[in-house]
Amino acid sequence: MNTKQFHRRVWAMVLLLALMVTGMGAALYDLQINNGEENWQKTQKKIAESQTIPAARGQILDRNGQILVSNKVIYEVRLDTRLMGKTQGEINEVLMALVEAARAEGVEWSDSLPITRTAPFRFTTENPYFVTEQDEEGVEVKTLTRLGRLAVKMKWIQDPTQEPQDETEPEKPQKPSLTDSIKAFFGMGKKEPEQPKEPEGPQPLPTAEQLLGRMCESFSIAGEGALNRKQAEKNGQTVPDLNIGTMPRSDARAVAGVLYELYLRSKEVYIATEYVFASDVDIDFISRVKELDLPGVEIAPTTVRQYHTSYAAHLLGRVAQMDPDEWAYYKTVDEDGDGVRDYQMNDSVGKEGAELAFESRLRGKSGTRTVERNTKGKIVAEDWQKEPEPGDNVILTLDIGLQAYVENLLADAVPKLESEETEGAACVVLDVDTAEVLVAANYPTFDLANYAAELKEKAEDPLKPFLNRALTGLYPPGSTFKMITAVAGLEEGIITPKTKIKDEGRYTYWSETGAPQCWIYRQYRSNHGMVDVSKAIEVSCNYFMFEVGRQVGIDKLDEYAARFGLGEESGIELGEKTGVVAGRAYTESLGGTWYEGSVTSVAIGQESTQVTPLQLANYIATLVNGGTRRAAHFLKEAKSSDFSQVTYRYEPQVLDSIEIKDENLEAVKVGMLKMAQSSPAFRALPFQAGAKTGSAQISAQTESNAVFVCFAPYDDPEIVVAMAVEHGGSGGELASIAADVLSYYFSSQETREEIPTENTLIR
Repeated sequence: MNTKQFHRRVWAMVLLLALMVTGMGAALYDLQINNGEENWQKTQKKIAESQTIPAARGQILDRNGQILVSNKVIYEVRLDTRLMGKTQGEINEVLMALVEAARAEGVEWSDSLPITRTAPFRFTTENPYFVTEQDEEGVEVKTLTRLGRLAVKMKWIQDPTQEPQDETEPEKPQKPSLTDSIKAFFGMGKKEPEQPKEPEGPQPLPTAEQLLGRMCESFSIAGEGALNRKQAEKNGQTVPDLNIGTMPRSDARAVAGVLYELYLRSKEVYIATEYVFASDVDIDFISRVKELDLPGVEIAPTTVRQYHTSYAAHLLGRVAQMDPDEWAYYKTVDEDGDGVRDYQMNDSVGKEGAELAFESRLRGKSGTRTVERNTKGKIVAEDWQKEPEPGDNVILTLDIGLQAYVENLLADAVPKLESEETEGAACVVLDVDTAEVLVAANYPTFDLANYAAELKEKAEDPLKPFLNRALTGLYPPGSTFKMITAVAGLEEGIITPKTKIKDEGRYTYWSETGAPQCWIYRQYRSNHGMVDVSKAIEVSCNYFMFEVGRQVGIDKLDEYAARFGLGEESGIELGEKTGVVAGRAYTESLGGTWYEGSVTSVAIGQESTQVTPLQLANYIATLVNGGTRRAAHFLKEAKSSDFSQVTYRYEPQVLDSIEIKDENLEAVKVGMLKMAQSSPAFRALPFQAGAKTGSAQISAQTESNAVFVCFAPYDDPEIVVAMAVEHGGSGGELASIAADVLSYYFSSQETREEIPTENTLIR
């Protein structure tokens, strides 16, 4: 090889190396200078995690399109201790900084630890560790509270619900070792006399101060004025109750309260995937927390229910976080059968009313997204796998305008009744042809928008404002039952519309002693004379019904009552009570003896018969529509989230059918018409109506319950009204209230407008 050729090859190698170095330098420059920040962020990413994002709940509207319940967006603060640091001390520092920010902005945070927040510390509940209840056999059973379960798991206390264990067998003497024998031989290692052991057995449960000290020790919280436990024991000093060294006691309590919430979840005492520190926080608090840049603290948007009416609280219901023992039920809620509603333990769900009854339609379908976080826990990337599908909008049969009017009417009129013992009341307005519930009003009531405050204030109210009397209140129907007795007698051929029975005041068929009396005889020692079925209903003649009821017989009377829906499920979607109709079977089921003479009490709606105002309304609707008992219902239809499609429309359900001859029905209705015309309030109406009063005596010491039913218009019945007032006295006193309801309903029909919703045609 000549020299010139050698040099050419060397320069070629040098050029190649130069190009390689230049290329590598350019690549490094691009990686570190041009895209350095982006690549650094990528190196900080952790493994992607999948999140389930709940869908927005559907709205609830009344029959006219008035929005009753919708959603509003709020911001909440969530905590993830996995991202706060590697040591408990680092976690505590983050929590203390967050607590101080909350205090500065006046933000309330979630803290259910039942210990006062300031010293001297004491429990805020009477039974902080366990409650004692009786089981079905009357045996007392102790059940740990949430605090009690966590305290046992953390070994702060011995389980107070467990019986003390039997003493263990004494230890067997061990054979002395060779070393021990040698020491004994030389007189070495003499044993000191044994100190008496502390008596074994259950230890007293710690006070609030003592428990808080043990919590702070477990949580590595240092607080003011306390000695280190081990150092104190070493120095022979008394160990303080609250063992928390340099941190102010109120701060130590605040951090312990937050850690208590977190430990409830991590120790599976209160099963939930995350802890919401605070909800509905404002922009000032959000800004302060963002500036602090606290690891593991995330502020995220969420939706909560917004109420556009203060009425119908018992019907609309509320949404709250699922309780652990409810999970099994909600996992079965799947209206469409597609299995996509995967409930998580901390989901918000419908608890009562329409929110619970129509949960599967309102809830929607959750979405899924994948997020990636950096080392500080901040989300640096997200990708939707499946976006949430909002729930359907539910349209109720309720007329919120009429509901509001009736609630206000009850609140104003019931306290003014002559009886001084009036308590709760209820009123149901039902559509005769469809059994749609237009109104289910209760008195007293509460405000759903301020449920927590209302519950705290009214939980012990003797009037029980949270009781849904319209659907679950049970009352004797009194004389409003007499139309059933009349129909049974007419249809069974016992009487005809023209049959007359002489009212003799006292019904002595079985005995002169203790004979049941007509009300007019009991009050005025008089009687109604010769009465037919229409007159008997008009004047509410007990004697006539005694005789008809006796001839019909209790079994047939019970059969007609059941077919009219008394003591039976009404079909309503919300929770209800079925009540009971007195009779042979019911008495014997209680271990009692049925006496034939008791049929007289049943025939006038007394004895042990108990029904709801909803059942009374549906019974009258069944009567005046000719005998077709339809299922009462609140759900009218459901529409997609944008109102563009009807996803469900209610189909009427017939529960029973009673053959009532026209002449028999007319005879009963005429009696109700004349009953209504005896009231000045009904005579003042511009249309005719039928009505019936009822008074059911509860005891000799209290006023009777007042019951009233009516329908209108008389010729073509459209609606039914049923009312009950606890200890309201005579049912006749309710006539003016019922007349006002009818007047408002028919006068407002002309002015009531249907509110158009988005993507619907205006006709």
